[in-house]
Amino acid sequence: MSANVTTFNRGVVRPIECLQTGWGLIKDRYWLFLGITAVGLMLGSVGPLGILLGPMMCGIYLCLLARMRGEMVSFELLFKGFDYFAQSVIATLIHVIPVFLMLVPVYAIFFIQFMSKMERPRGRTRGAPPVDPSELYPMFATMSVLILVVMVVAMFIGAFLIFTYPLIVDRRLAALDALKTSIKAVLANLGGVLGLIVLNFLLSIIGLLLCYVGAFLVLPISFAALAVAYRQVFPAQT
Repeated sequence: MSANVTTFNRGVVRPIECLQTGWGLIKDRYWLFLGITAVGLMLGSVGPLGILLGPMMCGIYLCLLARMRGEMVSFELLFKGFDYFAQSVIATLIHVIPVFLMLVPVYAIFFIQFMSKMERPRGRTRGAPPVDPSELYPMFATMSVLILVVMVVAMFIGAFLIFTYPLIVDRRLAALDALKTSIKAVLANLGGVLGLIVLNFLLSIIGLLLCYVGAFLVLPISFAALAVAYRQVFPAQT
């Protein structure tokens, strides 16, 4: 893996253009890319701590970047992401572990509080009334808010790392170099990147309104839009 500094363009991400170009990129092979995206994400969710997510993400971007070059894309290309297994796993763990470490104390505190309420004398004494569910509502509400905060932090971190996997497969950067380069590139294109993330989020909401199945149907478009944004920031090398 290369450790060379990778140059990039600044202020070039156009969110609506990314979505339009992304759709144009995959529309005539939509079902193939839907299968690639769905299988990639499902397999990526199998391993602990997302250990398979990195290779699958690399495989998805390999397919999209190959499509941009006008090359024939086959389903087997998805599994070429395992050629970048080590670096992609390192990148994934750097992203996932901090989120995991934030969630552990949240669940631990909730478990301790829940057990303390359930183990009160009235919960153990025969004939005593059960714990009033209303007493648990504040605890559940607090936990929900904390989890939401953690998820927002995770999304914020993820926004700065969106170019990591394509950098690994396209520029063959080591994980840490790809992460650092992605952060710098996003900061240099912050408005456009955030706008694209918001558009992709709205697209996902529309998909969820279609009985959840629609959320899968829009995934290839979202990934294609991100791949287009990547190519706007990191032009193809000649």
